[in-house]
Amino acid sequence: MGKIAVLMAEGYEEGETLTIVDILRRAGLTCDTFYFGDKLVKGMHGIYVEGDKPFGEEVKSYDMVVLPGGRPGGQNLRENPEVIKMVQYFNEHQKYIGAMCSGTVVLSEAKVIDGKQVTGYTCYAEKLIGGIFKDEVVVADQNLVTSQGPATPYPFAYKIAEIFGKDTSGLREKMLYHLAGGK
Repeated sequence: MGKIAVLMAEGYEEGETLTIVDILRRAGLTCDTFYFGDKLVKGMHGIYVEGDKPFGEEVKSYDMVVLPGGRPGGQNLRENPEVIKMVQYFNEHQKYIGAMCSGTVVLSEAKVIDGKQVTGYTCYAEKLIGGIFKDEVVVADQNLVTSQGPATPYPFAYKIAEIFGKDTSGLREKMLYHLAGGK
């Protein structure tokens, strides 16, 4: 177990999306990006990234689906009926669903947050209808993992890795060592 599908709609938040994928792969998890339409997906800051696989039925074979934010990435995910159906499928089958920043609005649209604790971008309490909003960096409740925004993909990805049985303490230390100039 430990296959994560990260959805990349046009306007995805580059920092959130790529950090999540990077950390989960470093943790030894299978993490693939899924695109809609063109394989080269334009992020909200104009950075094009090549997605791994086209969005479709294959996503159902994964253990978790992740919805990053971005403008208009989160809205594009929310407005895609196939994404809503996929999120509902994951919820009905008690598979994990992760969302952060504006990607969390998909959870409300899919009606999978009723009575569950969630977090999202600043001031999203009124947008996450049905959920119990918590002003916390990362919230995990039942099969949902949610996070706030561009400053929080690290703790979000670490929480996902831990859910799939990965010890992230060593990973954090290695990354900090490299950031400090170590080799």
